[in-house]
Amino acid sequence: MRLSALCRLGWAAAGPRAGRPWSALQSAGPPRRRRTASARGPSQELPARGSAAREIIQSSKKVLASLQKGHPTFKPTLAIVQATEEDLVQEINQNFAEEIGLHVIHICLPQGSSEDEIVGEILRLNEDPMVHGVALHLSEHAYNSEVLNAVKPEKDVDGVSDVNLGRLVRGDTYNCSVSPIAGAVMELLEKLADETLDGKKVLLIGACGPLEASLQCLLQRKGAMTMSCQWKTHQLQSKLHQADVVLVGSIKPKEIPVSWIRPETTIVNCYPDFLSGKSGYGQDLKCSKQAVIEAIGPLTIAMRMQNMVKTSERWIQSQQYRKWNLHCLKLQPLSPVPSDIEISRGQSPKAVDVLAKEIGLLADEIEIYGQTKAKVRLSLLERLKDQPDGKYVLVAGMTPTPLGEGKSTVTIGLVQALTAHLNVNSFACLRQPSQGPTFGVKGGAAGGGYAQVIPMEEFNLHLTGDIHAITAANNLLAAAIDARILHEGTQSDKALYNRLVPVVNGVREFSSIQLARLKRVGINRTNPNSLTTEEISKFVRLDIDPSTITWQRVLDTNDRFLRKITIGQADTEKGFFRQAQFDIAVASEIMAILALTTSQTDMKERLGKMVVANDRNGHPVTAEDLGVTGALAVLMKDAIKPTLMQTLEGTPVFVHAGPFANIAHGNSSVLADKIALKLVGEGGFVVTEAGFGADIGMEKFFNIKCRASGLVPSVVVLVATVRALKMHGGGPNVTAGAPLKKEYTEENLQLVADGCCNLQKQIQIAQLFGVPVVVALNVFKTDSHAEVDLVCDIAKQAGAFDAVPCNHWSAGGRGAVELAQAVRKAARQEISFKYLYNLELPITEKIRIIAQKVYGADDIELSPAAESQISRYSQQGFGNLPICMAKTHLSLSHQPERKGVPTGFILPINDVRASIGAGFIYPLVGTMSTMPGLPTRPCFYDIDLDPLTEQVKGLF
Repeated sequence: MRLSALCRLGWAAAGPRAGRPWSALQSAGPPRRRRTASARGPSQELPARGSAAREIIQSSKKVLASLQKGHPTFKPTLAIVQATEEDLVQEINQNFAEEIGLHVIHICLPQGSSEDEIVGEILRLNEDPMVHGVALHLSEHAYNSEVLNAVKPEKDVDGVSDVNLGRLVRGDTYNCSVSPIAGAVMELLEKLADETLDGKKVLLIGACGPLEASLQCLLQRKGAMTMSCQWKTHQLQSKLHQADVVLVGSIKPKEIPVSWIRPETTIVNCYPDFLSGKSGYGQDLKCSKQAVIEAIGPLTIAMRMQNMVKTSERWIQSQQYRKWNLHCLKLQPLSPVPSDIEISRGQSPKAVDVLAKEIGLLADEIEIYGQTKAKVRLSLLERLKDQPDGKYVLVAGMTPTPLGEGKSTVTIGLVQALTAHLNVNSFACLRQPSQGPTFGVKGGAAGGGYAQVIPMEEFNLHLTGDIHAITAANNLLAAAIDARILHEGTQSDKALYNRLVPVVNGVREFSSIQLARLKRVGINRTNPNSLTTEEISKFVRLDIDPSTITWQRVLDTNDRFLRKITIGQADTEKGFFRQAQFDIAVASEIMAILALTTSQTDMKERLGKMVVANDRNGHPVTAEDLGVTGALAVLMKDAIKPTLMQTLEGTPVFVHAGPFANIAHGNSSVLADKIALKLVGEGGFVVTEAGFGADIGMEKFFNIKCRASGLVPSVVVLVATVRALKMHGGGPNVTAGAPLKKEYTEENLQLVADGCCNLQKQIQIAQLFGVPVVVALNVFKTDSHAEVDLVCDIAKQAGAFDAVPCNHWSAGGRGAVELAQAVRKAARQEISFKYLYNLELPITEKIRIIAQKVYGADDIELSPAAESQISRYSQQGFGNLPICMAKTHLSLSHQPERKGVPTGFILPINDVRASIGAGFIYPLVGTMSTMPGLPTRPCFYDIDLDPLTEQVKGLF
C-alpha cells in the first residue's frame, strides 16, 4: 500500500490572499455587527484545476445557474456566524461563494460571546426569509448541543443539527446536509487511486459530536470497519497499529509517539484549529514520505458551498405548490342531534400545525395561537403567485326570517362534502362573529349541528383578537379627533407648531407623516424653521367642524344606552363637549377596510384615506391629516392575517373579518379568499358567504368585493328553507325566541308555493350578474317530502342550474354530497359575469339601478339631506365609488313587514354617508341602528364556565 499522509493544510494551494482581509469585517464597536460581503468582487485564485475542490465549485456553479434560470429573482444567501479570532477560513468562504454565485453575510460576534447571544443570533437568522443557509464558525468550547440544534435543520449547511444527523443515519441523504469536513475526508480517501475503503479498518481518534457521527456513518456505508476513541484511551497503541486509516479529530498530545502509527497508514487531520491554518499541533505528525493529494481546508469549504447549493435547491422545491395530504376526521352523527357545543366538544380537532402542513403551508407561514388556530402570513401569496386559482363559490340566501336560514351551515356542510367525501380540495372562508350577537339574541356563527367550525367556543369568543385590534384602532382615531379640536381651540398657531414639531436634542424635524401633510396642503418645504407664519397656520390648523364628525367610538357589546351620549363634560376639557355615539365594533370602517384590503401597503393607504369629518370650509379631514395612519397600521398589523381553523371533519377554514352586513358589505376578507384559492389549487373550491339575502349580501359582494379583489365566482349557492318560504307565502310572523306556529311545523304546500316568489326573485338577481345558481334547500325535520320536492321543482323552473335538498346539519358532509356534486357541475359552465352598474355613473343613478333592478322599486326618493351629501361627495371627488345600500334585510323593500316580492313602492333614501377608506358610498334606507340592544332574555343567561374543567357551557 502506498504511503500517504494528508496532514498539511497548505493554504498556499489556495493562492495568495486577495480582497479585503477578514480583519476589516471584525466589529470593534457594539457586541453584534452585521457586515455584508457582495457576491461579486475581487476573486482569490482557487486550487489548481482538476482538484477535487475545483470540481465541486464548478459543479455547484452549474447547478445554481440552472436553478436561477427558472427562478431569476432568487438570490441564495449564506449567513456565517463567527465568534472567533480572525483567520483565513472566511476569506475562502467568501471567494468560493463568489465563484459559484452565492451571497455571503458574515455575522461578527465578540470572541467571548455567551451561548445565549450566539443562539439569539442563530434564531434571528432562522426567521429571516432572505437567509437560506446558516453556518457556524465558533471557538471549540461553543459547539454544544444547544447551539448546534438552534440552527433550523433546513438552513443547516454544516449538518450539525440532530435532525440532519438523524436523516443521514436513516439514509435520507437528499433531505439532509452532510458535515463538510466529513464529506471532504471521504472525497480525499476516494480520490486515492489505489485506495478502497471496503474492508479497511478506520480509526477516528479525538473526534466527537456531529463530525464523529457523520464519519462513522459514511465510512460504514463504504464497507469500512470503524473504531472510535480519544487520545487517552487505554490500548491506544494497539488500536493505532490495527488501523489502515487514521482520522485525527483533535491535537495529538506530545506524549503520544508517532512510532505507534504504522508507516503504511493513511493519516488525515480534520480538526477545527487545523482547518483554520493554525498548526499548533506540532510538526511530529508527519511521515517520511508525504503525498499531499489536496489540502482538506479548501475542500471542506467547497463542500460547505455545495451543501448551500443543495439547500437552495431544496428551498426552491419547498416553495412550490404542494399537493394536499389531508386526513379528514370521522363523524358519527347521533339522533337526536345534540347541542352545537356538545357536538363540537365531542370531536377532537387536529393540531393546527398538522392541518397547515397537510394543506401545503410552510412552517414559517403560520403563527400559532393555541392548539387549534393560527394566523397565516401574507407572504404565501408571493410564494404561490404563479399557482392557478381554484373555483370560487358564493353562498347567498333568500330573504331570511329573523332566525336565519343557515348560510354558514350550508357553507361548512358543502366544504365537508367536497373534501371529506368527494376528495376535492376545498376551503371555507367565513366572517368572524361579533360578541354582540353571541351574547345577545342570535347566538354564535360557527355553523350548527354536524356542519360547524371547531372549537366553536374559540370561534365565537375573541378568536385571535382581530375585533379587539379594530376597536383599539378605531377608538385611537376617535380620541385623536377630539384631542385635536381641544388643542386647536386653546392654543395659538405658534404654540401648536412648537408642540407638533418639537426640538429634540437640539434638532427640529418633521416626521414622515407630517411631510406628507405638508405636501397635501401645498407646502414644498422640509426644514421646520423655514415655514412662514401663513404656512405654519395652514399646517397646524385642521379646523374641524364638530357638527360634521362622522367617526364614532365602538364597542363589541350590544349596549343600547351608548346609542347617543355626550362627551367632554369634565372640567379638564374646557367646555368642548358634544353629542356623540357608540357603534358596534364590526360597524367600524376599519373592519370594512380589513375585509377589502389586499396587502399591508393597501391597508395603510386605505386607513389614511378615511374621512372623519369636514373642516369649516367643507373640505374632508382624514386620518392622514390627524397623523395617526402609521399607528393604526401598527395596531392592525396582525389582524390583517387570516385565521386558520377547521370543520368537524377536519377540512380547512379561514375566519377573517366580519363587517356589519347592513351598513357595510357583509363579506369575509378578500385576503382569505385569495390565499385559499391558491392553496386549493386548480380544480379545488373556495366557498365563501355573503351576509343576509341575495338582494343585500350578494349584490354587495359582486359590486364591491369583486371589484376590490378582481375575483369572479363560478357559482352562486342560494340557501332557502321551507320555513322562510312559508313566511313569504303569508305565514304568521316568525319571532326569535318564540315557538314556531303550526303553519311552520305541519305540511302546507300552498304557503310554500306562494312563498317561492321570493326565491324566484333572488335567483333572478343572481342571474343579473351572469353567474349560474344552485339552490340549496336546508331541510328541517318538520319539512315534508312533498314540500321539499315542490321547492326544488319551482327553483329549477325559475332558472336555477339545479336545486337539491341538504341534510348536513344532521348528517355532516355526507348530507351535502348531492349539493357538492351539483356545484361541481355548475362550476364547469361558462359564465358571462358583469357588474350591475358602471362606477362612472352619478351616485344617484347607481342607487336607482340597485333599487329598481334588485329590489323591484319603481323609483327612489332622496331627502334634502341625502341630496346635499351626494352633491358634497361628488364635489370632493368621491362620486366614482361603488354603492353599499343600508336597508333592512327582512324584506326586498325598505319595510320589514312586506314579505314575498313587494312592488309599486318608492325607495326612500334618508341620508347618504361615505366610507372613503373602505371605498364605497352607503345610502341609508330608513333608520339604521349601528348599535344593537340586548333583549329581555339575552343569550348570556345560558352561558357559563365550569371552574374545574374551564369548559364553556351554553354557547350555541
